Amino acid sequence: MTRRALATMLVFGLLVVLVAVAVFAPVPYVTMSPGPTVNVLSNPGGHPIIDVSGHKTYLAKGQLRLVTVSVTNPTASISLADALAAWFDPQRAVYPRDVIYPPQQTAQDAERQSSVEMVNSQDTAIAAALTELGYHLTTQVEVLSVTKGSPADGKLEVHDKILRVNGRPMKSAGQVSEAIQRTGAGKPASFVVRRGHATKHVKITPKAPTQGPKKALIGVTVGTGYDFPFDVSVRLGEDIGGPSAGLMFSLGVYDTLTPGSLTGGRDVAGTGTIDRQGHVGEIGGIQQKIVGAAQAGAKVFFVPPGNCTAARHADVAKDQIRLVKAPTMHSAVQSLKTYRRDSSAPLPSCG
Repeated sequence: MTRRALATMLVFGLLVVLVAVAVFAPVPYVTMSPGPTVNVLSNPGGHPIIDVSGHKTYLAKGQLRLVTVSVTNPTASISLADALAAWFDPQRAVYPRDVIYPPQQTAQDAERQSSVEMVNSQDTAIAAALTELGYHLTTQVEVLSVTKGSPADGKLEVHDKILRVNGRPMKSAGQVSEAIQRTGAGKPASFVVRRGHATKHVKITPKAPTQGPKKALIGVTVGTGYDFPFDVSVRLGEDIGGPSAGLMFSLGVYDTLTPGSLTGGRDVAGTGTIDRQGHVGEIGGIQQKIVGAAQAGAKVFFVPPGNCTAARHADVAKDQIRLVKAPTMHSAVQSLKTYRRDSSAPLPSCG
């Protein structure tokens, strides 16, 4: 073999190695694909997802599906080959990692944030449904998450309403934080909380973080909760998080508390955040969620107005699923009532 041929083979071999490294090396992106759907009117294992105590309920037929997306885990990496495969797949999407997972955010941070958003979303969805039904609600300071191993672990629980700290009434999350800082690390703080229908008195001793600014911590996230006239809870697996199921939770609660069936026995899906007044906000992964809903058999999909443009480009047949614009929960309820009477009737459209 000549020296030139040998040199050519070496260069070619190095090129192959470089290409292989480039293709299979981790890249700073994540992929998003259609995830499972959940009918919020269902009773998995004999336990209703929407559970009501203290008010008459009605058996609702049909499906009201919340939709999800499957996203690359924050601790996982994808290769350039994976990213390119997802890029050319019309049912998947590729996003810069920092857009989905902020820098320095750990897997535990992401899980905790998702859990907090889900708890807040469920409570706000219940509030929106009851507001639509004519109830006037007052707000409370509520525990949204408790960190395992923290001073509050075993003493406070998610959904506890914080009434007083060190004898002072609590009207906002900020007041709770201020009260803990005034107590200081290493000194016990007295909490009065309402858990269900019972009032609990607990003492929690804040501690200082191992690193970062010196402050007193008890290991909870608090936010706005509501004083409901009767007990309503949403039971959902811990593998589903985030705030985007708000609209579907609201519709499910409304359907459970009113006679008849909003869907008329049909299969309906949708997405969107919700606020107490019932306004629907845009979410991420709309195209993948529509694909997942269509694959599950839904015939109607509620779309937040801010997502309408992207929704029209979802990889589903135009006659496979009907995209209905839902600016508010009230609008969605009216659309369902119209659809129940006549499935071919005109509804607010994304165009």
